[in-house]
Amino acid sequence: MSAALTWTAEGASVDEVEAALRELLHRAHEQDEHVVPARVLNMIAFVDQKRSTEVMTRLRHVGRYSASRLLILALRPDLDELRARLQIAPETGAPQQDADETALVREVVRIELGDRHLPDIQTIAAPLVVTDLPTLLWSPHGHRAETEPLLALAQSVLVDSVDDHDAAAGLAQAIELAGEAYVVDLAWLRSTPWRERLAGAFDRRRDELTRISSVQVRHHPDSTAAAALALGWLASRLGWREGRLQCSDSGFGGSVRCGERSIELTMTPDPELRVRGLAGVAIETTSGWRLALDRGPGGLRARRSERDGTARSWTIPGASRGESGVLGEGIRQALLRDPTYLPALLAAKAMLS
Repeated sequence: MSAALTWTAEGASVDEVEAALRELLHRAHEQDEHVVPARVLNMIAFVDQKRSTEVMTRLRHVGRYSASRLLILALRPDLDELRARLQIAPETGAPQQDADETALVREVVRIELGDRHLPDIQTIAAPLVVTDLPTLLWSPHGHRAETEPLLALAQSVLVDSVDDHDAAAGLAQAIELAGEAYVVDLAWLRSTPWRERLAGAFDRRRDELTRISSVQVRHHPDSTAAAALALGWLASRLGWREGRLQCSDSGFGGSVRCGERSIELTMTPDPELRVRGLAGVAIETTSGWRLALDRGPGGLRARRSERDGTARSWTIPGASRGESGVLGEGIRQALLRDPTYLPALLAAKAMLS
């Protein structure tokens, strides 16, 4: 199958859309008997119609992590009738297939709907996701109340805690959603390279974990939640008793305790950082050991000072995946389970309460 197949209609019923989707798959198989629809993950994206192009652009760049069937529900408040567009296309970025090899295709179902359709949104969406596949729900423009009925169809929910201007409120919403489905948080995934490098740095210095005296995190001005999650991860993994961080003109600061030891924590916005996420992390211990990671060209710039005063610096390449890489990883994580996120989330929320 060399080209995409499409179908469009205005005023179509859900039954007609479902039938047209089956017909497109039949036509694709007639063109190439080796065509097989991908069957790994459904994804429902509820978006504002005016911003749907922006969302589709983001999703096109996730490459091999694209959902098998993507259902776009685009809200246009004044619309009276459903508008549908279906597309079946070869897998993005897939290598050229030999004549007798299986060729995977992915399906995109776009439904434009109005306010009058919202009471029936679950009934509209249910026939258009593949039965017996896990389903990921994403609502990048908010609409929590409108998408509430769709949680019955989903096992995972994709969120971005930094979208809420109130970091504590964003984390609280993620905690609430975690009671209904598995939460995949893009704010958490942006810190994955940082957490991996920090964990690796202590592999041969595990004794230093019990001597940590301070942690300083710099972050994008809109990524307070991401910084809090990074600190929450350390607190939950190392058994720190969460203390409340106080807000000031320079950011957040406070302390937590581990036994008799006090650990100073600070989160400082970095106005020069142009992308969401962290700008730097520095950890110091009572023995004089210090590790600093800073975002830089080509990766993370690492600087380490030993107890005897010797210092070393180097670059860790490939740490940044970009926003498309983060979104792709978010879709992939819908099929996995990260046991460290929820404890970190609860600790982060406690720090900002």
